[in-house]
Amino acid sequence: MGQYFDNDPSLSHESIIQRFELLGESFTLESDRGVFSKESLDDGTRLLLETIAKTHLGREVLDLGCGIGSLGLLLAHFDPSRRLTLADVNLRALELCKRNAERLGVGERCKILESDVYSNITSTYDTIVTNPPIRAGKKVTYAMYAGAISHLNEDGRLILVIRKKQGADSCEAYLKSLYPNVEKIAAKKGYRVLIARK
Repeated sequence: MGQYFDNDPSLSHESIIQRFELLGESFTLESDRGVFSKESLDDGTRLLLETIAKTHLGREVLDLGCGIGSLGLLLAHFDPSRRLTLADVNLRALELCKRNAERLGVGERCKILESDVYSNITSTYDTIVTNPPIRAGKKVTYAMYAGAISHLNEDGRLILVIRKKQGADSCEAYLKSLYPNVEKIAAKKGYRVLIARK
């Protein structure tokens, strides 16, 4: 069976509408089979959004491994000054992300592109955010963390969410080997939000 980071054009479609409340507002996103957390907003993304959506992230933000756009598009929604780049390797997820950007009215401030980690990322950002694809393995996720350094502006930061039982301790230790300042800024239901400053 395929994973949410695989491209399987033979996989049949199933139109799924996600409806959820977040930070006092109601949202509706379109989803499908073959994407991450297809049925609903996952707990990790929710905690990450609750923690950072209304904080200062700078003007240029990258959502790496964006899926259908749950994280990056809502970051664009909550602060009209932000410009988001949303990248993923899953083509089905990217098509949904484009439709969800229009649904949320943030399409003009969002660049949506196919990229295997940073393969098609050429710009630098004030903040890189990710709910990393843990099932893709450490080779992929650790490349996301290490590669962020060369794609962050001066004083930029990488912000991610990870579950304790999926390697949060080892992830935090790895980040500390790369970045001068790493801290846990939120924790809930076994998830941690970590921020690593360049």
